[in-house]
Amino acid sequence: MAKQKIDFTSEDMRTRYRHTSSHIMAQAIKHIWPEAKLAIGPWIENGFYYDIDLDYKITDQDLLKIQKEMKKIIQQNIPLERFELPREEALKWAKEADEPYKVELINDLPEDAVISFYKQGDFTDLCAGPHMESTGQIKAIKLQSIAGAYWRGDSDRKMLQRIYGTSFPTQEELDDYLAKLEEAKKRDHRKIGKEMDLFMLADEGPGFPFFLPNGMILRNELEAYWKEIHRKHGYDEIRTPLILNEQLWHTSGHWDHYQDNMYFTEIDGEPYAVKPMNCPGSILVYKRRMWSYRDMPLRMAELGQVHRHELSGALHGLMRVRTFVQDDAHHFMLQEQIADEVALIISIIDEIYNTLGFEYAIELSTRPEDFMGTIEEWDKCEKALEEAIKKIGKPYEINPGDGAFYGPKLDFHVKDCLGRTWQCGTVQLDMQMPQNFDISYIGSDGEKHRPVMIHTAKLGSVERFIGILIENCAGKFPLWLAPVQVKLATVTEANAEFAEKVAEKCKAAGLRVKVDVRNEKIGYKIREARNARDAYICVIGEEEAKNNTLAVRSGKEGDLGSMGVDEFIEKLVKEIETKAL
Repeated sequence: MAKQKIDFTSEDMRTRYRHTSSHIMAQAIKHIWPEAKLAIGPWIENGFYYDIDLDYKITDQDLLKIQKEMKKIIQQNIPLERFELPREEALKWAKEADEPYKVELINDLPEDAVISFYKQGDFTDLCAGPHMESTGQIKAIKLQSIAGAYWRGDSDRKMLQRIYGTSFPTQEELDDYLAKLEEAKKRDHRKIGKEMDLFMLADEGPGFPFFLPNGMILRNELEAYWKEIHRKHGYDEIRTPLILNEQLWHTSGHWDHYQDNMYFTEIDGEPYAVKPMNCPGSILVYKRRMWSYRDMPLRMAELGQVHRHELSGALHGLMRVRTFVQDDAHHFMLQEQIADEVALIISIIDEIYNTLGFEYAIELSTRPEDFMGTIEEWDKCEKALEEAIKKIGKPYEINPGDGAFYGPKLDFHVKDCLGRTWQCGTVQLDMQMPQNFDISYIGSDGEKHRPVMIHTAKLGSVERFIGILIENCAGKFPLWLAPVQVKLATVTEANAEFAEKVAEKCKAAGLRVKVDVRNEKIGYKIREARNARDAYICVIGEEEAKNNTLAVRSGKEGDLGSMGVDEFIEKLVKEIETKAL
């Protein structure tokens, strides 16, 4: 049998590899618990899982037992053989094998379907594939966790046991991945957010985060930078209402395409909706007067709070919430201005991400199944976006069928220090809402014309972006964003007067400073400040007070030794002015 080269950069190879790993796990489970009933076992990003129905409750200790059996199956280097059966024969197989979940899956297939199976030694599974050639090609595996999962995601159906695992072509790659997972746990924004007192989540408002004083400093600095960038590039800032009449959402198309994610209320006997998006409000601002082609392009920016209903099981810290501020901007323009406006937006996103130390990739998302408008309009919009991105020379990938219901879009995926990617910025071209709201401008011919509209967000959700920033920095933010830029910790109470004088100098220079003069051991104070991720910790003892110096420790660079007070302040002011990473 010819060996397949394992090129793990290939998505197809990763699919085959992890899918085969899930079959090996299912085979091992059947060896240990022959009475187990198998449901589904797909590959997923970074791993695989299998859902099983078993009366015995599998424990973490049992994962080691399953993994040991998997390694035996791998060592046997069993070939995977694909075969097909007509539907009736497939049903007969599933019933004889006493696999009720497979029976249900087969019954859902068309009567004339020819159904594929994969066999490896004493184990056969209903499966479309693809797979590796043999079990021996799987080199490094790790079973990670057990969870409950309703059959077919239906809470009215039986709860099954889902076992998660991952696999890699080498032990080194597996070890590296597991190390990154451990690092990700340490960087969890919920953990760091609590330690730094940035935000909180309360049972009284699931999915509705509370921002605390330190978190508001971070947030205000980030939003101030956002406003500065937008002013520089010719945007006018607006603010639109949180609640608007239901009819508006019929006109915008959200009623037909998004109402399951919306919240509703009633005012003066009339139905209203809490806005899930800012764009209809921006269109109303545009409609307040008639514009000329000479006014184009118009750029309106808004830090607008929106509410979207998310299932409780999907909520996750700041990453998935029910209310957030979207840093929206809306461009109204002439057809011939599209390429220049898209290029401008990309340049702004590039500037923001570079300032914050993020790498990113761009995806062009095309027409989804549920869309407004005509295919011709969509083709025109998609071509315009593609031409714009080619014009500025940025690489991109096509993401078919993932556009918004009103238009195609460019999505910007930032890459953090652990190699994870997050969808943040977006540029959405829209020819539908201008039609729905019947907006226009007076052209050079004196006639009314329809403007083109772009929806764009550079951060996406401010809450989510802060969560990503926390994890990427592990809470050690660039100095200009740090809630506490300087912590002055005294060795004894006798040094308190000098510490207060230094604090006043720091404040006069615009630095955020806190003084710790408590009657505690200096080691305890330093540990507490480090845990809070204070950017610079300065120890003040008798020697420092006498010589007008500070013993300086940087949260990023470690011990910097003794520095004069003025020298230290000058260093920090420069670091803030340059927005150094």
